[in-house]
Amino acid sequence: MIADYRGKAVLVTGGTAGIGLATGLAFGRRGASCTLTYRFGTADEDAVRAAFREAGAPEPDIVQADAGRDEDTAALLARMKERHASIEALIVNVSNALVTHSLDDYDKRGLLKSVEAGAWPLVSYTRQSRSVFGAYPRYIIGMSSTGPDHFAVGYDFVAASKSVMETLCRYMCYRLHGEDVRINVLRSRSVKTAAFESTFGKEFCEFAARFCDERHFLTPDEVGEAALALASGLMDGVNGQVVTVDRGTTFFDDLMRLYEERDALGL
Repeated sequence: MIADYRGKAVLVTGGTAGIGLATGLAFGRRGASCTLTYRFGTADEDAVRAAFREAGAPEPDIVQADAGRDEDTAALLARMKERHASIEALIVNVSNALVTHSLDDYDKRGLLKSVEAGAWPLVSYTRQSRSVFGAYPRYIIGMSSTGPDHFAVGYDFVAASKSVMETLCRYMCYRLHGEDVRINVLRSRSVKTAAFESTFGKEFCEFAARFCDERHFLTPDEVGEAALALASGLMDGVNGQVVTVDRGTTFFDDLMRLYEERDALGL
């Protein structure tokens, strides 16, 4: 049985939309007391609370906080400390990277900012949680993508930041050996969210629809449930791993698969 999360604190950064919201709801349905963060003006708080009510989940605490700012993180954790003795699960679901279209778009400052926003919160939230609560979260999960080893248009700096996150996860597992901590990264295949469209553009989404059927895309709920599984107590032997959630499509998403299904796809 999946662990009972009633009354336990779960922190989801970038938790008010898309994968982050679906993850918060997955934990909320198990009774978790969720804290969800968002950046400036990007959340419809009423809609988020309504989604939790509809799911029969406790009302979340919704906090504006920039994951790249240590002072925001400190204030957020201090706020959580007023209500909770510890954090059971930390889900780092945040990415803010420069979209590139050519080598001329490469910018050192942009790369560093991408890593700061997309990878470093895995470290900063973990360390500051220990400072505030006296203990690390029992479960730490970073949200990545297949970008580090699969090409995606304009994804250069996003993929680079995700690569850094995945590497740090493995080393943090080593550094935290002996602590009651499980730290892993979830790699998700393409998920149709507003963030997906803003990254790749509406034209790409329409193009993809011509060549890919719906099984190519995950739903946010599937990724959220995978995060819950990693923090369920049933997978405590999984630590320091990068786990891909893709329904197996990474294996057959290639030219041969398009050829095999050319009639059905109208090619």
